[in-house]
Amino acid sequence: MMTGEEVEGSSSSYTVDEALITLGFGKFQILVLIYAGIGWISEAMEMMLLSFVGPAVQSAWNLSSHQESFITSVVFAGMLIGAYSWGIVSDQHGRRKGFLITATVTATAGFFSSLSPNYVSLLVFRSLVGLGLGGGPVLSSWFLEFVPAPNRGTWMVVFSGFWTVGTIFEASLAWIVMPRLGWRWLLALSSLPTSFLLLFYKMTPESPRYLCLKGRTTEAIDVLETISRLNGKKLPSGVLVSDNQIELQKIDNPSEDTVLLSPRKSEVESPKGMISNLGGISSLRVLLSPKLSRSTLLLWAVFFGNAFSYYGLVLLTSELKRNSKCIPDKLQTEKSQDVSYKGVFIASFAELPGLLLSAVAVDKLGRKLSMSIMFFMCCIFLLPLTFYLPEDLTTGLLFGARICITVTFTIVYIYAPEIYPTSVRTTGVGVASSVGRIGGMLCPLVAVGLVHGCHQTAAVLLFIIVALVSGICVVFFPFETMGQELQDTVSSIKQTDDV
Repeated sequence: MMTGEEVEGSSSSYTVDEALITLGFGKFQILVLIYAGIGWISEAMEMMLLSFVGPAVQSAWNLSSHQESFITSVVFAGMLIGAYSWGIVSDQHGRRKGFLITATVTATAGFFSSLSPNYVSLLVFRSLVGLGLGGGPVLSSWFLEFVPAPNRGTWMVVFSGFWTVGTIFEASLAWIVMPRLGWRWLLALSSLPTSFLLLFYKMTPESPRYLCLKGRTTEAIDVLETISRLNGKKLPSGVLVSDNQIELQKIDNPSEDTVLLSPRKSEVESPKGMISNLGGISSLRVLLSPKLSRSTLLLWAVFFGNAFSYYGLVLLTSELKRNSKCIPDKLQTEKSQDVSYKGVFIASFAELPGLLLSAVAVDKLGRKLSMSIMFFMCCIFLLPLTFYLPEDLTTGLLFGARICITVTFTIVYIYAPEIYPTSVRTTGVGVASSVGRIGGMLCPLVAVGLVHGCHQTAAVLLFIIVALVSGICVVFFPFETMGQELQDTVSSIKQTDDV
């Protein structure tokens, strides 16, 4: 263990953040980006297919509109449980184990759902798919922990671009596959991208930040040396230290005569052991501790509003057109389904300008200002839709609203892992994502149900209120994370939280 001079002296020690800044963003991070991006594509595909599978299964099995909505809701219910569970698993046992389990569950359940003999078995398999998809935040946190702080926002927007690729690809796949082969083939083909994660799993490295926090510095150095070799840059000189060690050194700075090996060792290992033994309830207590409670509660509200608005706009793209001349509970079969494919396909392209806006705003305006402006802009686009409008104007307004909500969706997934320390990062993002899944789960039951019942004005007003409240919550976030280093422990974020 190091002496005080070794910890404090910048020439004799360095942190993971300092190492990543020195090594830069190179070949290594590109490979990590591609791997994590495939996982993000697969999640987007599994979410987008809900727009197509529900109506097809309803027609094939003569389901009620309630039963159709339930096919979507059980996926979100599974994600609600999965996002929380996999966050805890990856904070305790590593990011790699977290996404290995989630990829296995998603790929297996996705394939078997295509073979479902009846409605009940389809619900079971789709809920298991949701359980696996809940691990999405693990992959985003894993990638984030390899990116140098100065350009973290830009590269996280690039990572989010894989979601857009997934939505457009799924819409294209559905348009081609559904009329010819049916919904079972769409489910089977959509499960394939997740299988690629399993094929290349052995090549993936563990997060050096996570390893360092757990005291596995030798393994962390091995990963950093691999980054150094692939990026063609040298590591800083000195010894790798964690934020935890630096924090302890600041709290307890005894004289040289009293720096003994065994007491120092026990002091370092005590909090580390406490972190590694955090269970579900303990992790939740940390998230709701005085230093994190404000950020956590506001983040939950924003994730709920974001998911409710995003998935609602995806579903309403075809629903508002279908109900422009409202006939309660009447669902057209083949014709309206064709319009649905085309409408969702076109609306998916709204995410491209949304991503470009995110890339420009995230590291210039900052996370908070970008999100709040876009939430308020979304309300402006939605307001005219309280009236029945011509189809082209409806499409244009939904397109604009989709751009805005894509920006907020993209940036909140950058901001969320940045506000939490490494010790509870994936748990924090996972729980917030779970709350978002509640929004996604309620959306088809509430908002789309209103449209089906000829209450378009009420449905749109509901979206406006949710987006408005979400924007206000963003304004009250306690701090901005743009350009700041990631923190490893709860105590180390004290200065930041007071800003």
